Amino acid sequence: MEIRPLASGLGAEILGVDLAGPPGDDTVRTLRTALLDHVVVFFREQMLTPQELLSLAQCFGEPGEYPLVRGLPECPLVIPVIKEPHERVNFGGLWHSDTAYLEQPPMATLLYALATPPLGGDTLFANMYLAYDALSDGMKNLLEGLCAVNVAGKPAASRTREDMRRSHATRANDTELEAVHPVIRTHPETGRKALYVNVAHTQRFEGMTAAESAPLLDYLFSHQITPEFTCRFQWQPGSIAFWDNRASLHYPLNDYHGYRRVMHRVTIAGDRPC
Repeated sequence: MEIRPLASGLGAEILGVDLAGPPGDDTVRTLRTALLDHVVVFFREQMLTPQELLSLAQCFGEPGEYPLVRGLPECPLVIPVIKEPHERVNFGGLWHSDTAYLEQPPMATLLYALATPPLGGDTLFANMYLAYDALSDGMKNLLEGLCAVNVAGKPAASRTREDMRRSHATRANDTELEAVHPVIRTHPETGRKALYVNVAHTQRFEGMTAAESAPLLDYLFSHQITPEFTCRFQWQPGSIAFWDNRASLHYPLNDYHGYRRVMHRVTIAGDRPC
């Protein structure tokens, strides 16, 4: 196995491992360490059925349900993420941390590519450890005591789900999903602090109005995607991205209109941010 860093901010490609096994205990420990070190890791040329993808996720924790979109009939915990050639909006197409509006957001996500456009459709990732570290001491002190209200139904985020929910919606209503989390969270495994807000789901600071919260939140939303904190992954069929949802944001680019893109996604249950 070879671990090849992708960028100075975060990300590494892992070569020489077959994930369809699933991998043995020693390999799982190595991959988990790589995930904690690099925040997001990538694999190429993998061939996984939905059940094999789910089994891979189970090596790292308990797979969780996505509340708003149904999974595959034969494997309900695997969510199909599909953009058809005629569709103009891509699922999750803005910077976000997965389901921050849940009381216990996922600890990690696995995304597997089955069909990709000939160009475009890359995904950007950002390191929230670095976003926190780069803040001034005064800003860190200000944010340390704040919590933020995170919701599923912010209009920009809801629009990115419209096509998927038209064909795969659950009975859940995105206007009812809301959770309050600290703006600065401490990673339960590394002990490092990370900035935990995102433009897709963070609505306001607890105890403040949206209007009062907006100036500071807008600054944080801009700060956390500073280019030096990011990396970019170009998908191919058989590629897998595995990211630590507790310390990262991601953004799937919507620059491939007229082409079909098919991914399978599994999230791994996490704990309540603190």
